[in-house]
Amino acid sequence: MSEYKAWTDSYQGEPAVWLRAGKYEAVMLPECGGNLVAFRDLEANYRFLHEPKESEMEAFKKESYSYGIPVLFPPNRYEDGKFPWKGKTHQLPVNESERGNHLHGFLHNVPWKVTEMGQTSSESFVTVQVQVDENHPVFQSFPFRFTFMLRYALSENGLSQQVTIRNNGTEEMPSLLAFHTAVNVPFAANSPAEGYRVKLTIGERWELNERMLPTKRFQPFGSLDTSLKNEGIYPFTEEMDNHYTVQPQNGRNRMELTDTTLGVTFVYDAGTAYKQWMIWNNFNRGEFFCPEPQVNLVNAPNVDLPAEEVGLYSIGPGEIWESVSRMYVK
Repeated sequence: MSEYKAWTDSYQGEPAVWLRAGKYEAVMLPECGGNLVAFRDLEANYRFLHEPKESEMEAFKKESYSYGIPVLFPPNRYEDGKFPWKGKTHQLPVNESERGNHLHGFLHNVPWKVTEMGQTSSESFVTVQVQVDENHPVFQSFPFRFTFMLRYALSENGLSQQVTIRNNGTEEMPSLLAFHTAVNVPFAANSPAEGYRVKLTIGERWELNERMLPTKRFQPFGSLDTSLKNEGIYPFTEEMDNHYTVQPQNGRNRMELTDTTLGVTFVYDAGTAYKQWMIWNNFNRGEFFCPEPQVNLVNAPNVDLPAEEVGLYSIGPGEIWESVSRMYVK
């Protein structure tokens, strides 16, 4: 019989919520951007996410993109920090100075509030949220009133992630979202990284300019792209910072990372609400890579293409946007 448990403790000196469900364990850091920094299989000694070590905690707090599951809202790059929306242009801070872009939004490094945690007969769970209004520092650059809720749950089916965004304002707000999910290679202790293969449900590859912004054109698939879509590739075949459309396979939108030595596959089923993928392998340094499900195209508000094509969606007053993703082993 599985044991389900949720409790508070510290992680590398930070306040944390710990979840346990049988062989699975997860750790969430509410005050560090609501980042779920660990998802483990204790029996098999698998660590699926790139976790910050004690010596890396200061770097993690400044730039969390390389650890766990950081929330990007709004995600990725915006040219000159400009964010045109419904006849107004909002100015986001230019925090990628070398390219003159705004990068990765606001929610990955602000404190989140724990609103619920506990266990049932079938899962352990925690819910955290950020509520943005005139009193929140985010509002100055992103003047929308909303509540962003994240619910993580552990069960015998692995880790589920439920996202709920509620518009509390009187105007339509943009629903632009991604997760900069950092996945270990290898995830199994003592398994050779060279035996790992990653596969993504990708469609077309966007051409990016020198500022890493889409040109509105697709570029031809190379052999790496074709293999990534089909049989899979070694995640460190070459340096990757690639942007793709989603093309579901068998009705699913997911990343599969297979340890061919063990015959074990880690599945990240992001769900079909996410219409784009980024895949970034940290300058091909090894150790981890980031398959990043995105609702929208990079720089979507500044790209002159149909809103549906670039994922430039809105949430009306009082409306809710919701999606569920899952991580598990097969």
